[in-house]
Amino acid sequence: MKKTVPYITGDGVGVEITPSMQAIVNAAVKKAYGSEHEIEWIEVLAGERAFNETGSWLPDETMEAFKKYGVGIKGPLTTPVGGGIRSLNVALRQTLDLYVCLRPVRWFSGVVSPVKEPQKVDMHIFRENTEDIYAGIEWEQGTPEAQKFYAFLRDEMGVTKVRFPETSSFGVKPVSKEGTQRLVRAAIEYALQHGLPSVTLVHKGNIMKFTEGGFKRWGYEVAETEFKDQTFTMNEYDRLKKELGEESAKAAVAKAINDGKVVVKDCIADAFLQNTLLIPEEYSVIATLNLNGDYVSDQLAAMVGGIGIAPGANINYKSGHAIFEATHGTAPNIAGKNVVNPCSLLLSSVMMLEYMGWKEAAQLIVNALEKAFSKGKATHDLARFMPNGHALGTNEFGQEIISLL
Repeated sequence: MKKTVPYITGDGVGVEITPSMQAIVNAAVKKAYGSEHEIEWIEVLAGERAFNETGSWLPDETMEAFKKYGVGIKGPLTTPVGGGIRSLNVALRQTLDLYVCLRPVRWFSGVVSPVKEPQKVDMHIFRENTEDIYAGIEWEQGTPEAQKFYAFLRDEMGVTKVRFPETSSFGVKPVSKEGTQRLVRAAIEYALQHGLPSVTLVHKGNIMKFTEGGFKRWGYEVAETEFKDQTFTMNEYDRLKKELGEESAKAAVAKAINDGKVVVKDCIADAFLQNTLLIPEEYSVIATLNLNGDYVSDQLAAMVGGIGIAPGANINYKSGHAIFEATHGTAPNIAGKNVVNPCSLLLSSVMMLEYMGWKEAAQLIVNALEKAFSKGKATHDLARFMPNGHALGTNEFGQEIISLL
């Protein structure tokens, strides 16, 4: 089976990490399947290179390729400064309605971590990708638009709590029931498919009652209406505790866990960030809005060694469209120096292979990375912290991984 995969090389370090990733993936697919499976890579353009060659930061042909072939992968992109597109990554996600930003975070043996027990970190973050601040609407301080918006708040809505109205900028973030529930639905289905024990709704509903609080409420609602026989919610726990007492509630959740049900719970965002350091083993699948997800995914990545080994994907589970990506930037300060760590994009390619159902090839790459790290073989960003660290260049690290497949 030949699978066509459009790819964006990316700007800056993308020129180095993308060919390295492709060489490793090709070798893993060949070892796992021989001539039975093959990837046909088709390059499409976006970012600075696209602008220089075509005059467009995001050519229509690129979007058409991702729509046609369903699955693609991309390196980091330069976002244009000034007007126009706020972010190329956001534009890709919103055009294809890739409403889930999936970030699995786990520790690899041999990688030095700033926490004592990084092996306890094994989480799968479902970050909402199309609403919240990604769909945010802003008016800058001192503009007629800001003054008009404040006048509307004051005169039409009776708002009196803007402390410094004359010098305030304003922002509005939309959070919908539909957007929330399709995200939480995907998170619960993922937990069920992968045999994971819980889904945690992370929010700031204690402060923002109707957006963040709505996310919590609507998330529980989809669990209790669509997955009633497969989940146990902490809403249900609270009801049992009130009606029958704490011991009965504890017994019910214990039975649900024993029966293999997914426990759906929630946590205030700031408390959750603390808990990831103190009790990370209590969390598995995380569903959260866009801004909270940004904080959560970066903190968890740091806990297992850094964003250099943090993969990511943007997925629409309804249409099947998915774009896998490096989660770091273009890093122009190290571009062209053969020192960049390709593991973020490489692990994103592992996610892509798993999404395609080519799990044997994906596992070969994971196993090779574990072997390399256990021997202290890594790029400089990771090797410098390893007791037996041996820093390899980007190209050399890629060849090392291929040799260990």
